[in-house]
Amino acid sequence: MEGLGLRSRGIGWPMAAAVLTAAVLLVMLPQVSSIRYIVGSNMGGWAPNVNFTIWAQGKHFYNGDWLYFVYDRNQMNVLEVNKTDFDSCNSDHPLQNWTTGAGRDVVPLNITKTYYFISGKGFCYGGVKVAIHVENLPPPPASLPQKSDSPCLLLSTCRGQVFIPTLFAAAALWDAFILRL
Repeated sequence: MEGLGLRSRGIGWPMAAAVLTAAVLLVMLPQVSSIRYIVGSNMGGWAPNVNFTIWAQGKHFYNGDWLYFVYDRNQMNVLEVNKTDFDSCNSDHPLQNWTTGAGRDVVPLNITKTYYFISGKGFCYGGVKVAIHVENLPPPPASLPQKSDSPCLLLSTCRGQVFIPTLFAAAALWDAFILRL
């Protein structure tokens, strides 16, 4: 282990315990992931002649997801508007102008609501608009109840609940043992 430089830096039991704790917490935390959707992907992006209603069908947008608008920066823009302005393609009073000028705009979906996006400059009348309904993540599925007379004693019944934390604990103890040599 000295070849790795661990002994010379004085990494001892407190550091090994901290690493073990962090590793166990990371393994045991539920996985939370957000999705970045490229608006109009596989259909031409944020552009005319794309049916954004069809693009959005079947997709579930959750709080924490992202929309990525890719378009011709010299012709289009990305405006968030209310439902009335969405329906009438009115770009005079946007709630938010997400246009950065690069033609690559990222919009965080961080509020549970229906977002309404249009492209001004007349493109909304050609169908360059999309409504995105954002909802909270559904709760994780309930696990099957275990029989009260069969606690999780065997690794085969516990699977990763015991094995992975035990593996990390064993690795940390091994490192601590090697460091003391």
